[in-house]
Amino acid sequence: MNKLTLSDLDIKNKKVLMRVDFNVPLNDDLSIADDFRIRCALDSIKYILEKNGSIILMSHLGRPKGEKSAKLSLAPCAKRLSELLNCPVKMAKDCIGEEVKKQAAALKPKEILLLENLRFHKAEEKPETDPSFAKELASLGDVYVNDAFGTAHRKHSSTFEIVKNFPKSSAMGFLLEKEVKFLSNLLTDPKRPFYAILAGAKISTKIGMITQLLEKVDALFIGGAMAFTFLKAQGLSVGDSLIEEDQISRAEEILQLANSKKIPLHLPEDVVIAQEAKEDAKTKVVSVKEGIDKGWKGMDIGPETIKKWKELFINAKTIFWNGPVGIFEMAPFARGTKEIAECLAQISATTIIGGGDSVAAVRSLHLEKNFTHLSTGGGAALEFVEQGHLPGVDALTNK
Repeated sequence: MNKLTLSDLDIKNKKVLMRVDFNVPLNDDLSIADDFRIRCALDSIKYILEKNGSIILMSHLGRPKGEKSAKLSLAPCAKRLSELLNCPVKMAKDCIGEEVKKQAAALKPKEILLLENLRFHKAEEKPETDPSFAKELASLGDVYVNDAFGTAHRKHSSTFEIVKNFPKSSAMGFLLEKEVKFLSNLLTDPKRPFYAILAGAKISTKIGMITQLLEKVDALFIGGAMAFTFLKAQGLSVGDSLIEEDQISRAEEILQLANSKKIPLHLPEDVVIAQEAKEDAKTKVVSVKEGIDKGWKGMDIGPETIKKWKELFINAKTIFWNGPVGIFEMAPFARGTKEIAECLAQISATTIIGGGDSVAAVRSLHLEKNFTHLSTGGGAALEFVEQGHLPGVDALTNK
């Protein structure tokens, strides 16, 4: 990517307006359940402070849909960031307005101001409703940095429109730069064999990515609920498993495409089934060839599938994994995701986790340090793999 990066900008004594992704999960008492995304922004933040810059941070949290909500305030993020940096982080009451302008203008070098949730304003997600919103945000800083990979696939005010106000001084932060580098290498020059594991609930959201990956990979492994649409497309009985009826023909096309390219497409050979997704559910293991009876649903890949896949993974030089292969949050259906995570953590390949629930699964097992890269954006990672670029990156200043 031939874009300016944070290290290309002159930020000494400047006000750096930086988009971060502090969209973190909160507990019922509004404390932060997982600060992974805040920690991921620390490298850029510390660099700016070392260079004597002041920082105005902006982020969204949750889906307030243009309404102010005390439950979705970024105040807990300001508190947590302050603890991680061991220095005060000022918290604004809004992200635009006269009071915010005064706070930003008064910032001294090495000081940090976190703006309130951008999505309290409808214009963040719908810039066309109020073009002045992006301009007001832009007026707060001297230079602009985007370090929010998780939202770089959106043409929002703070990630896309705002850049028009910084024609020569908008850059990628270190996290965004790292994400783009890893995913670009994955698409242009992966070490081989290159395998992709795709799972999760729906194939409709991943069709484009599957088609793209079939141009790049040496083998594709499909698990999670998406696998049942493929199994149904093969004429197998899937009982009451979650499937997308309107995607069966697309699944058939993908199977044919893989076959024509001689790319092995591995579906589960056996599955863990239950009548309900419950912690105390009665489970059975069935082979997909014998089929799933009515009233039963596939919940995880089975032991034979786990064994076979793990044997194949050992030979890989690059693995991209997006989506848990079962309902890993529930003990009876967690084995597939757990064993695959543990297997990938031990092999010597480049291992990249494509955001979302797969990252949550790896982190819940405390294996994150054993992976080459954990992406902070599920949707953005999918779109980058599918399209090869993102609007929020495209908009930034060229070198």
